[in-house]
Amino acid sequence: MVRTQIQLPDELFARAKKLCAAREISLAELARRGIEYTLSVYAPEADPDWQLPTPRSLGWRGLTDDELKAQGQMTSTEASLS
Repeated sequence: MVRTQIQLPDELFARAKKLCAAREISLAELARRGIEYTLSVYAPEADPDWQLPTPRSLGWRGLTDDELKAQGQMTSTEASLS
């Protein structure tokens, strides 16, 4: 186990000590539980080797990729004129 020091504002320290007394636990135990909880809430860092999956064809046979992109970027006014 590693021993460390932290600095707390007076008000936070007083509230923590009150909670420790009520729960009959040490301040160190409260800090451990708080750190464990915080680490469980945040997602682990992403795997640096992970990559997006390779896209696959879904069988679209109507438009080329460029034509499909052009259609998707067309406004409703432009679509009604064509």
